[in-house]
Amino acid sequence: MDLSEHITEIQRAIRAGQFSNEAAVSRGIVMRLLQALNWPIFDTNIVWPEYRLETIIVDYALCHPPAKPTVIIEVKNIGNLEGADSKLFEYAFRAGVPMAILTDGQEWHFYLPAGKGSILERRFYKLDILKREPDEIINRFDRYLAYEKIRNGEALKIARAEHDSTSIAREVKTNIPIAWKKIIEEQDSILIDLISEKVADLCGYKPEPDLVSSFLLEQLTTHSQLPSDIPHTGQQRIIHPQRTGHTGQIGYTLHGKTTPSRNAVEVLVHVLDELSKRDASFITRLASRKHGRSRRYVAGSREELYPGRPDLAEYSKQLSNGWWVGTNYSKSNITQIIQLACEVAGLRFGYDLIANLGD
Repeated sequence: MDLSEHITEIQRAIRAGQFSNEAAVSRGIVMRLLQALNWPIFDTNIVWPEYRLETIIVDYALCHPPAKPTVIIEVKNIGNLEGADSKLFEYAFRAGVPMAILTDGQEWHFYLPAGKGSILERRFYKLDILKREPDEIINRFDRYLAYEKIRNGEALKIARAEHDSTSIAREVKTNIPIAWKKIIEEQDSILIDLISEKVADLCGYKPEPDLVSSFLLEQLTTHSQLPSDIPHTGQQRIIHPQRTGHTGQIGYTLHGKTTPSRNAVEVLVHVLDELSKRDASFITRLASRKHGRSRRYVAGSREELYPGRPDLAEYSKQLSNGWWVGTNYSKSNITQIIQLACEVAGLRFGYDLIANLGD
């Protein structure tokens, strides 16, 4: 099995929510990719698990020569990378490790600890294996992490050259308007929260998420100056409620059976409830997927849904299995959550399951 086939299988397993903890990510993704990149994973002087770096232990040290770390890898749960890099880089810098990688299996952050600037500025590449094209994924892993290129120093030379390259600035500048367009299209909950809070500051009333969502979509159609041929990144296409091909009563249809609902939130709750009843492992697999930047779509308690925002805990509903789902979302956000649920359940959104969230 070549690297491409390994990546395809890993992508499929991530989408199905099969990696529920760090050990699963470590063994099912990281070790698998290292072996595909020709690392001798059973030689613990070269692929050193639980390597002590001063007072912390990192998940892996990739060593060349044996027992001398050239790359360190820290592994986290999927979606749990935020804030995990600070101590790692402090110790990596002091220990003189040339390259550091922080990953949750889906996202891979490549750093040069000895580089200039902040931790973020020392990151020379970020790779999301669910959002990039297969050829790009293979190319990046081969460039930065292939065993032979680490041994002969080529990987580190490439990383330093790319980190210092002026072409990076040009690529970043090109992608800024594309990123802005995608944030608006995907209705990022952080953006909706920021606008809602600012409106409340100005007039004393907080708008409904759907009102903010509609405003953002209007800005996209009115002011967008982006070219129509934006490169495809491999990211899942967002199907907005009005484009699902379903008309009539609010609710959803699963395998031909229609369940009516009173509103979009109720559709979300009913869908998650039904999928949970069909498969007891569904909700834990959904919980293991990467959710919003600062929110959990589902959680074991309502307080976990909105980290750092206890004021939003009231915007939640409890499912019949005891889990909680957040409800402070626009219809566009709810559509994205249902799409993710379909992906985890192995359903085709818009075909096996059709949702109508209303106007």
